[in-house]
Amino acid sequence: MPSATLPRFTLTGWAREDIINPYPVYQRYREAAAVHRGEASGDAPETFYVFSYDEVAQVLSSNCFGRGRSLDAAAAAVPVPTDQKALRAIVENWLVFMDPPRHTELRALLNRSFSPRIVTGLRPRIARIAQELLTRLGQQVETDLVAGFAAPLPILVIAELLGIPAERHGWLRANAMALQEASSSRARRDVDGYARAESAAQEFTEYFREQVYLRRGSTGDDLMTILANAQLRGAPVGLEAVVGTCVHLLTAGHETTTNSLAKAVLALRAHPAVLEELRSADGLTADSIAEFLRYDPPVQAVTRWTHQDTTLGDWEVPRGSRVVALLGSANRDPARFPLPDALDVRRTADRHLGFGLGIHYCLGATLARAELEIGLQTLLDGLPALDYSVQYVDYADDMVFHGPSRLLLVNPGERFCS
Repeated sequence: MPSATLPRFTLTGWAREDIINPYPVYQRYREAAAVHRGEASGDAPETFYVFSYDEVAQVLSSNCFGRGRSLDAAAAAVPVPTDQKALRAIVENWLVFMDPPRHTELRALLNRSFSPRIVTGLRPRIARIAQELLTRLGQQVETDLVAGFAAPLPILVIAELLGIPAERHGWLRANAMALQEASSSRARRDVDGYARAESAAQEFTEYFREQVYLRRGSTGDDLMTILANAQLRGAPVGLEAVVGTCVHLLTAGHETTTNSLAKAVLALRAHPAVLEELRSADGLTADSIAEFLRYDPPVQAVTRWTHQDTTLGDWEVPRGSRVVALLGSANRDPARFPLPDALDVRRTADRHLGFGLGIHYCLGATLARAELEIGLQTLLDGLPALDYSVQYVDYADDMVFHGPSRLLLVNPGERFCS
């Protein structure tokens, strides 16, 4: 049972220093107990927070837990107010909020577009985009690696995957960022966040509906055309599911890769010996990429609901309870990873939970690894100031999609202007 000296855990109201480095907080709770019950709040369901690797893996892989509040729920517990109609219609069609059989049908349709073969074919285009972004950064005195590199890279890659023309890329990125304002932890702090997200959802819905109609019967090999033609062939995927999937790929594949890249840079700057080791190596390895995702994953927590009474840690968790699996804590569990607070790029970290586990294991994991590898290698090769510049970091006040909102690198001796 949890220690009486620890307050009830929550993912909101964190101090800035704890947002930047949440791992000592996780450690205190994990050492006290694998699972902690949250503060009861009115009619809200009971919430349990899961900190240890084994119990997090149990939540992610067991059919006792799902995205819907119950096995017979028509839809998952979508965290969007009912009056945000366009936004809710999109989010209800996101793969991450689906349970079988609907999840199984859509995932099977999408799997081939994210196969290792397809991603291998994308690698030259990812490298070209990364190099173009690096060139634009040039020799600026102040370099914001988030705005100038980490954020646009995945958006531009997903745009190519979906077959969205270059003239739409600015609009695409602006609307993808507006949708992020509907994140439950962010919308509570900004009364206009849902309004901006709703407007972006309306624009996205209109655009993707039109594109699906235009691409039906065409011979393109982009993902949007594949989805449109699958629907034409009678695949069990409706128009709204195609629209929601396209938007989901933009948002899920955007912020997570952005955070991964920015946090990998921060990790290297905090470990100069590792930075030097990677700079002198022939290239980044699969183990080194896995280690960055283990050490500081871009998604710190995911939510599930119990579909039947079950045992989790020392708790009897009743059906209908909310369970929050803390991926960041699980990835630092010494019972699974020796010396978990060390950044060891030689570690075999293939069982990290940065991409989740079970049926909701990240669909775009292969693409995300390629983007992180190519993006980080581009910075190691082409940005000498990566290790000697002064840094200024702002973190988004979000303990779910976790990462810097700004990462300025300023050449020494130059005046910093905020």
